[in-house]
Amino acid sequence: MSTPYILHVYEHCPFCVKARMIFGLKKIPYERRIFLNDDVDGPVSMVGRKIVPILEENGRFMAESMDIVAHIDAIGSPVLTGPVRPEIADWIHASAKPLYRLFLPRAASAPLPEFDTTSARAGFIRRKEPGVGSFSALLEDGTAELAELNGHLERLAPMIRSPEAVNGTLSTDDIHLFAQLHSLSIIKGVRYPLEVEAYRQSMSELSNVGLFDGFAA
Repeated sequence: MSTPYILHVYEHCPFCVKARMIFGLKKIPYERRIFLNDDVDGPVSMVGRKIVPILEENGRFMAESMDIVAHIDAIGSPVLTGPVRPEIADWIHASAKPLYRLFLPRAASAPLPEFDTTSARAGFIRRKEPGVGSFSALLEDGTAELAELNGHLERLAPMIRSPEAVNGTLSTDDIHLFAQLHSLSIIKGVRYPLEVEAYRQSMSELSNVGLFDGFAA
């Protein structure tokens, strides 16, 4: 059955996870297409710059993950109706630096379709490595970052009010928080408190966005 919605993404991209989530939460079918990471012409031809995600709908294109989320959530009855809490945004901000120091080198070596060519994988490493440091060094020893992340997760646990919604009712906080936890799932050795584990598994099922646990490194 055809669908008017095509979502152009990378599998590793947290912004793409946000756009994918709303389709799952709304139970709206869509087609997912994956750019090679070094494909510049594709996204530029659609929205004028190299960016993902891109929603294609009836020959028109929309970029920016949260614009896509708002657009799809406005179809029929919205699902993201709950309140947001500044402490959730603060947690996401505080955990971002150690997360991406460990996430980026693991994404670069993962069996993801956006890295199906040598040039796509090499280009990603070349662009991203200067921002976090040696990928190989972080793969060999990210002990400090891992300890910091596990501490952040302990602090997150009491903030979770329900496995189905961090604030008790689905909101944009769930979009941002699950995207962060999705990125964490590629990192081996992360310890999820019971509340966090229940939440990330529930949100993965509700949004139909699988975790990276199977090839965490």
